[in-house]
Amino acid sequence: MTAIPTQRFALSDEQVASYERDGYLHLQGVLSPEEAAELRRESHELVERLQKRQNVDATWRSARDVSAAARQTRLLHCHNVQFQAAAFTRLIVDPRLVDPVADLIGPNVQLHHTKLFIKPPEKGSPFPMHQDYPFFPHERNTMLAAIIHFDDAPLQKGCVRVVPGSHLAGPLEHNPEGSFHLPFDEYPVESATPVEAKAGDLLIFSYLLVHGSGVNESAEARTTLLVQMRAPDDPPTVQTHLSRGQGMMLRGIDPNGKAGAGVES
Repeated sequence: MTAIPTQRFALSDEQVASYERDGYLHLQGVLSPEEAAELRRESHELVERLQKRQNVDATWRSARDVSAAARQTRLLHCHNVQFQAAAFTRLIVDPRLVDPVADLIGPNVQLHHTKLFIKPPEKGSPFPMHQDYPFFPHERNTMLAAIIHFDDAPLQKGCVRVVPGSHLAGPLEHNPEGSFHLPFDEYPVESATPVEAKAGDLLIFSYLLVHGSGVNESAEARTTLLVQMRAPDDPPTVQTHLSRGQGMMLRGIDPNGKAGAGVES
């Protein structure tokens, strides 16, 4: 019988303090280039399969209002990728992903949802600046996102941009029309700090952090997987954004678990 790996992928005290101060943490080389390339292949093959039977464009309506360059853009996506390919199921319970998260929110890590995003070459859609909080508010605000990069994400590709420390202000007023976003004139994407990443890098950020991303103007796609996670004892204040995989334990236990509990999409 093969032994279960026990290696712990812990954050340093300095990294935890950086997250608490800035609201995000960029971890380099979490996956090897070979692993990232294989997951990129899985991602593009999945979207190619899905495109044959459904619309996979997830561009926010408000995203096309960001700039002239954004008007003809597209954003390919898939929710709940762990139900589409086993490679993603293995990934979302990988200690290299969930151990750092546990150092930020506690030893028990619960899945909220996953989203695969592919920004196509030369016309990959932006995300206006926003917080994730309005989409699925929780009592203790343990909710965070982890973005795993399957290929390089330089500025040209529309990398994630953040406003360091903005999470400390708490929930902000968002435009409720269409997709929630912050006022364009107060929070222009181009004024935020770019987090350029390499294939295999991991970006973790609080759902209270103001963030967005620009248009992919490069000749290559930008491919990422977003995994939204929370502490299992942090209940939602609004029952919304429910999904098929919600409640799955990625690390540890659910101390308040109930037999047969679950959410159907």
